[in-house]
Amino acid sequence: MKVLCSRTYKVRAAGFKVRAAGFKVRAAGFKVRAAGFKVRAAVQGAVLAALVFVSAPLAAQWLDYPTPGVPKNADGSPNLNAPAARTADGKPDLSGIWRPERNQVCPPDGCPDNQMSEQFLDIGWGLKAGLPYQPWAAALVKERSEQYGKDDPTASCLPGGIVRLHTYPTLNKIVQTPGEIVILSEREVTYRQIFMDGRPLPVDPLPTWKGYSVGHWDGDTLVVESNGFRNDGIWLDRKGSPLTDAATITERIRRVNYGRMEAQVTVNDPKAYTAPWTVTLNEYIAINTELLDFVCLENNTDAPHLVGK
Repeated sequence: MKVLCSRTYKVRAAGFKVRAAGFKVRAAGFKVRAAGFKVRAAVQGAVLAALVFVSAPLAAQWLDYPTPGVPKNADGSPNLNAPAARTADGKPDLSGIWRPERNQVCPPDGCPDNQMSEQFLDIGWGLKAGLPYQPWAAALVKERSEQYGKDDPTASCLPGGIVRLHTYPTLNKIVQTPGEIVILSEREVTYRQIFMDGRPLPVDPLPTWKGYSVGHWDGDTLVVESNGFRNDGIWLDRKGSPLTDAATITERIRRVNYGRMEAQVTVNDPKAYTAPWTVTLNEYIAINTELLDFVCLENNTDAPHLVGK
């Protein structure tokens, strides 16, 4: 089954470059890099993105502007294994533009679409026993998979929640200050706030897609606690693993070196799972580039094609 999704793209052909945030396609001597992405879900079906190209001069967006302060090897290449920088107050500096890990196993002739994170498709990938679903949640995931993920909120241009922010194959920018960390996302041109000013999590908050997040430093690890999620509509992965309003999420984030950031994400949601579970997600620095708007609703042609089996 094919599902068409509209995306926003940056094009330079014959003097312009086509940029995609998740992947590169080489064809007829042109370089393609899209601000959105094409997703093939490995759940008994596929989701293919229909490219909508929008031409604009390269100078209009800083796609090749050098990132300042990048450590270099002796040959002048970026030293991504160099120690991470620190802020003026001595904390690890998480600032920068980041992309998810691309650990999807592709066939010999390459992935059918862009290579992405296995955890984007299945957040429990790598866990020996998989996720500890409650019976109703296991049945729901089975149904969603059998329907090719047609009800995935992100396919209808709705937010994906904070777990998918780590795996969705678009770029995120972290802006770090002593009192707050802000994550700007290409996807839906949206944001996430992590308050570092000592405030507690809200009690009985108005449920939201991203919930409410507070953080503190444990040595060189940023510990983020979040609550206040919606009771429906949040999928943790492409296969449809649910999150409910009973959930709390703990993230332990550390910048391993200049080029890699690791997040240990623990989900405690007794409504949907029989026990808390933890996964490790990696993200990698993206240098010499900038965010591009990815507005799913712009010229969105998905709806007529979102059909199950």
